[in-house]
Amino acid sequence: MRKLKKVMLVMLIGLILTPFVYVQLNKVIYANKVKKYLVEKQNYKENEIKSVKGVWGIKLPPFYATVVFEDEPYVEYIYFAHNDVLQFRYNITEEGNNKGITQSDLKHYNVPKY
Repeated sequence: MRKLKKVMLVMLIGLILTPFVYVQLNKVIYANKVKKYLVEKQNYKENEIKSVKGVWGIKLPPFYATVVFEDEPYVEYIYFAHNDVLQFRYNITEEGNNKGITQSDLKHYNVPKY
């Protein structure tokens, strides 16, 4: 009986942890896929990229990546990486808005082709 309780406890813990592991793993996968795309396909050097972060969002698609470039620390670019990697949009931080940064000032913005 004691062994059965241990097995049930391990299974319960596994069921509880599975969604958390799934989310964290997908965030890492999306971030790595976008970084690889930027370096290998878009020919950015790794030192030009300040950060690439996988994000789990509430809306669809559930996973995407945000990229900040060293020369544009006030702009966060949003990339989808489900099948192909695609730059979707950008967000200018409040500090960037205060500095007067607009879309025409962006160095890494690729206009989406719909």
